[in-house]
Amino acid sequence: MMTKSTYQQLPRNVWVVTITSFLTDISSEMVINLLPLFLANVLGVRTSLIGLIEGVAESAASLLKIFSGWFSDKLGRRKSLAVAGYAISTLMKPFLYIVGSWGGVLAVRFGDRVGKGVRTAPRDALLADSVDAQHRGLAYGLHRAGDTAGAMIGLLIALAVIWAAQQGAVALTRSAFQQVVLVSIIPAALAVVVLAVGARETAVAHQRPLPQLSWRGFDLRFRRFLLVLILFTLGNSADAFLILRAQERGLSVLGILGMLATFNLVYAVLSGPLGALSDRVGRARLITGGWLVYALLYLGFALAQTAAHIWLLYALYGVYYAAVEGTAKAFVADLVVPEQRGTAFGLYNAAVGIAILPASLIAGVLWQGIGRWHGFGPAAPFLWGALLAGTAVILFNTWVKQENK
Repeated sequence: MMTKSTYQQLPRNVWVVTITSFLTDISSEMVINLLPLFLANVLGVRTSLIGLIEGVAESAASLLKIFSGWFSDKLGRRKSLAVAGYAISTLMKPFLYIVGSWGGVLAVRFGDRVGKGVRTAPRDALLADSVDAQHRGLAYGLHRAGDTAGAMIGLLIALAVIWAAQQGAVALTRSAFQQVVLVSIIPAALAVVVLAVGARETAVAHQRPLPQLSWRGFDLRFRRFLLVLILFTLGNSADAFLILRAQERGLSVLGILGMLATFNLVYAVLSGPLGALSDRVGRARLITGGWLVYALLYLGFALAQTAAHIWLLYALYGVYYAAVEGTAKAFVADLVVPEQRGTAFGLYNAAVGIAILPASLIAGVLWQGIGRWHGFGPAAPFLWGALLAGTAVILFNTWVKQENK
């Protein structure tokens, strides 16, 4: 059972990284969830191109996650790389104010993801290095809770800005989007300052002289987990498609922001408790349960008839994120030795990032087709996602060796 003293046992770095992510997500969630609407409503971009933009932005920068993770192992330092990554993403935000084409959006998204690629693996390794194994699930769960609480606040701020700018309009306007971008720069800059000033470097005791990226250098369970994760992610297209599905079912821009805020509330409230639960009942059980929830919800998104259905399903979508996002990272930390954590987190994040490109392309093509083919319609990407999630659950429980943690 979690108590106040349990949280007090968490070290300084866990809280600093959590606050950094809290501020970063206030900024990023204000903008990122409006981008698919900006592309579709303002620039008139089709879903196949939206899928390409989201996929390329995530995948092209994902190799940096491997390098930055390994480099933090090599240096024996995590903080400086994490700070640099957050700073790069912050510097990209003002360009969204002036962007006027889908190519420009792609360039900004790519730059932002470069920053994420630089920071993510060192930051995750910094967390793992800072906390003992018995509190690892709680630490990652708290981090996800802070991240998601920031996302909820960012969405509420965006909702207020949109309400003042265009009120209940179904389609997003350029001027409203630009106002949101300007406000988002402030918390992004604060996040960089908090991490740079507040975090303490953790020494890596054993450093490898060369990057060992071959399968042989890692635990068999870790290798198999990555392969199953890639399969799952091929059906887990960018959440931009969920936002477009909500608009297609009749939600206004304000309604979509309210729906996303509800999702983040559920996510934030459950992340800490479910992360701590994984410390007691095992990571594998939480991952299995979360993926099953995902499969059922994606089936629901495919069959949804009204905007209310989408809102309810998206709220429950927070249960999946709370159960899996932090737990999967704790699972990775359990499977590898400490001196490999930076590289392992790089491989983990890269596996997800690389698979996002074909996943998002497939989703966009299934929805609106390509060329003269008009696709299978809005339900198709979600049926595809449900199918692959169910397959991943079976493989995870039959092929990846299960442990208590």
